[in-house]
Amino acid sequence: MMGPSHALSGAAVWLAGSWALDKFAGYEQSPLAIAVGTAVCAGGALFPDLDLSGKVTRNKGGATVARTFGVASLFVAEVIEKLSLGVYHATRLSNDPDRENGHRTLTHTLPFAALVGWGTTTLCTAFGKWAVIGILFLMIGLAVRGLFDEWAKRAGWVLVTAVSAGAAYYTYLELPGDRGYPMLGLAVGVGCVVHILGDLITSAGVPLLWPIPTGKRMWRMIGLPDALAVKVGGAVEVYVLRGAFTIISLLCAAGMLAPSVLRRFNIEV
Repeated sequence: MMGPSHALSGAAVWLAGSWALDKFAGYEQSPLAIAVGTAVCAGGALFPDLDLSGKVTRNKGGATVARTFGVASLFVAEVIEKLSLGVYHATRLSNDPDRENGHRTLTHTLPFAALVGWGTTTLCTAFGKWAVIGILFLMIGLAVRGLFDEWAKRAGWVLVTAVSAGAAYYTYLELPGDRGYPMLGLAVGVGCVVHILGDLITSAGVPLLWPIPTGKRMWRMIGLPDALAVKVGGAVEVYVLRGAFTIISLLCAAGMLAPSVLRRFNIEV
């Protein structure tokens, strides 16, 4: 799937989950908490594609998300891609094909999603709001690049970086001072899992079972058959899936925010 679709799917899943918790478990969140969780999950749903690097010095190529912060994020993508390729070669079995890049390997596995979620929570617990502002800056930047792809291309990475920094700092100021923020780690981890599921419905697939070996292969790509698979950038992805994600997001957001808005204006339904 393409960047905007991944970001929208992350936002839709987080909003749907938040709505379900509010509706059936009485877990109510402030509008700021809902917005932060949605942005972080949308960013997390793009994070695995930081394993697709491009031409660092020219600020070209790579995944959409790799160009979020210009050459800085492209360099990070280059490092992650090489690390992923190294893990692939270190763990491949006899029937795994040789590879020249690490895209859709390590960062597209469930253990990686769990590790990133746990790592985010650990950082926030250890360093409090100092870690929070860094994580928010990164994830909001990825979310902006994915959700507003055409605008981000025109605006350029400098403006995207400035918007991300401003949003992260504002959120940092408004967040309560207690340490922890486990929901941030959950949002990042869920976003990564949503990304994996999104790539799972394409023909290229993902190494869903890693590190479980099957048939002398450690990195078996699992995806849908060509006849059923979603074509990357095709009509089903661009119009059907993105449309569905947008509708789900809007309905769930309205369902959670409408009661507080009505209460503010003393309107009873």
